[in-house]
Parts: sequence; structure tokens; C-alpha cells
Amino acid sequence: MNLTQNEIIGFIKENDVKFIRLSFIDLDGAQKNIAVMADSFKRVIEGGYIFDGATSGLSEEGADLKLFPDLGTLHILAWRPQHGRVARFLCDVKTAAGEDSPFDVRRILKSVVEEYKTTGITFSVGTGSEFYLFKTDESGNPTTEFQDRAGYFDVAPLDRGENVRREICLTLEEMGISPLSSHHEKGPGQNEINFLSRDPLVACDNQVIFKSVVKAVATRNGLFASFMPKPSAIENGNGLSIDLKMFKDKKALFDTGDALCDNFTAGVLSRAREICLFTNSVPNSFERLCAGDCASDINLSVTGERSAFARYAVKNGTKRFELRSVDGAANLYLVVALTLAAGLDGIKNGETLASVKAGSLPRTFTEAIKEASESEFVNKTLGKEFVKRYTERKLSLAAAYEKDPVSVNADAFRRI
Repeated sequence: MNLTQNEIIGFIKENDVKFIRLSFIDLDGAQKNIAVMADSFKRVIEGGYIFDGATSGLSEEGADLKLFPDLGTLHILAWRPQHGRVARFLCDVKTAAGEDSPFDVRRILKSVVEEYKTTGITFSVGTGSEFYLFKTDESGNPTTEFQDRAGYFDVAPLDRGENVRREICLTLEEMGISPLSSHHEKGPGQNEINFLSRDPLVACDNQVIFKSVVKAVATRNGLFASFMPKPSAIENGNGLSIDLKMFKDKKALFDTGDALCDNFTAGVLSRAREICLFTNSVPNSFERLCAGDCASDINLSVTGERSAFARYAVKNGTKRFELRSVDGAANLYLVVALTLAAGLDGIKNGETLASVKAGSLPRTFTEAIKEASESEFVNKTLGKEFVKRYTERKLSLAAAYEKDPVSVNADAFRRI
């Protein structure tokens, strides 16, 4: 929704919006928010809203940050009351002095997209997101009992998630977000919803909204939704497939077989180990990788095999690059930023698929942390200050997991 400041203020008044949620994204990709009254929103637009970012890892202890709403991200929360409505804006995170924060993941993605302007190359990003639905107890707390025992593409009555997926898709449409398809996945109680390709930042913003809608609709139906990478040791894990289409001079480059595509892909494959901490960002991610739910060998299928780490696939008549190792815990902003940046390095260096060395992803969470922290590419793309703080937090998580994996996984189950 692209409106001017005055149009936004008018829209809020005309639609009986009383509460404005100022949402921001933490380092792990989780949505956080502060609610302000609608009458004070004009002051927030002009001067920002000061908050303590330390608890979300976005600032040092005691250092204030400011939220500035991105006016193009307005959505009315369809599941909230229609009288005294609630609107939400994603925000840019800045320092108290109004400077860009090095920990704003939306800014990081925007800066990578900006780098491509000199090449004339643009991208669209599509996603396919898997999640489980679990039953809740009489107090509304999640259990580990699956909603159903259905499998791939089953229909009702085996598929008990059909109406929940329908409600999720209709809610998203009401908010101006377009799902492409939905179906029951391989695991019992597991579902997948796919989305049309959008501008990289919009696709990531939409993923944040999607996850909140899934959680809200599941709760409204007496269920609990989890995107945890491997919520069950014996069932299929939750993946987040990412489709990239690349354009130049209005031409879809993967359709034309342009050499730039192989340069881009080689860049991504050559840096896959370095970005694994971001595509697979919690200890539970490696339970999924080690179980063989997705490929851990770094390879490309040019004929579209789903078992590959990455593939060239034709969907709806258009060829695209698909990354298949990413899981439901990932911060999509960071994954897309690093993938695009890796591809750009591949293009600039003229890298070829023949030059990609055979290898596999890190096999442990601590190995992935080491790869990322020591990577010149990751530090260049995300900034040394960001990488230092991010990896320090992950090292603390790794230590907690080593001491008590059950508790760490239980927390991931609830939060992701």
C-alpha cells in the first residue's frame, strides 16, 4: 500500500484504526512490536519512537534506538477486532541520533539489492513454507500431538488442516498478500503454503506477516503452529524453499540460459558453507540436516531433482534457481541478502559451475558458527559488528544446547 503521510493518517481515521503496532525484526528474524495509539502516530512518523533494543540484541545495554515506520508496509490485522482496529507497520531501526543501525536486517537486505543497480539485474523471490499443526491442551498450551495423521496431498477427512489453510490464505488475501497454493505435506499435521514471487524486500516482509497469520489462525482454531526445523525426531522437518528469478532488460535470465545465471549460481554454491549458519540458524536445524530431510551435499541439479541442495526448476512456465536447504527457523532477510551477495560476487568474478568444489554443509551448529565468523564474505556483507554479535549469541545457544538439548528444543518449538 503506497500512500503519502497525509493519506496514511486519513486512512487510519477513516478505517477506525485505534492502535498502531510498530514492528521490527530481531537478529533471529522474529517479529517484535510496540503498540502506540493512533492519535500519536503522526509524531512517530516524523520523529520516530524511542525504545530499548538491548533485549532483542539490537543495541548495547542502555543504548536507545528509534523506530521509523516504513509507510509502504501498512496492513490492517484482519484477525483483530473490527471496531477499534489494529494496523501494523514494519519499521526501520535507527540509532537515537537517527543514523542507520548496523543490526537492522531490512537495511542489510536493501543495501545488497542496491548493489545490483549498477548491473541492471533485478530479482523476484518466491517462498514455500512448511509448518506443523499440533493439538493444544485444555489450558491452550501446545502438546506434541499432531492435528492429523495425513500425508502428502491427502484430502479431508484424513487432512484435518484443510480449513485452517483456507482461513490462512483468505486472511492473507484480505491483507493484500497473495498465496499461490497450499497442501498437506509429508508429515502428520504438516502443511505447506507457497507464495507468488515478489520484490526481495516485499517477499521477506510478507514472510514475517505470513508466520504471524499462521500462528494467529491456528490459535483461533484451538491449535498450535510451529515452524521449528525438526519438531519430531521421526517425522519430516520443516523447510523454507526459496525461488529466485533473475531479470535484465525485462528478460528472465534463467529462461535464456545467460552465462550470468551460472556465474550467480556458482557464487552461491561456493559460499554455501559460509552462509549455512543463516540458512540453518538453530541447533535443531542440524537435527533436520543430519536426518537427511534435505540435501547436505552442496550440489546443483540442472534437471530439477528435489533431492538436490539447489536446482534449476521450471514452475508455471518460468525457470528459476531454487535453494532447498533453508529451514523454518531462518531469518529470511539475511538468507536472501547473503544469497544475492554471493551471486553478485560470482558474477563479478566470472565464477563458473565447473570451478565449484565438491563439499557438504557443516555437520554441526558449532561448525557452522565457525565458518560464518571466519568468513571474509559474510563479514563484508553483513558487517563485522553484526557478525560478531550474531555469532556470540549463537555460541551461547550452542553451549546451552550442549548442556540441555531438550530444554533448548522445547523453547525453539514454542518460539519458531
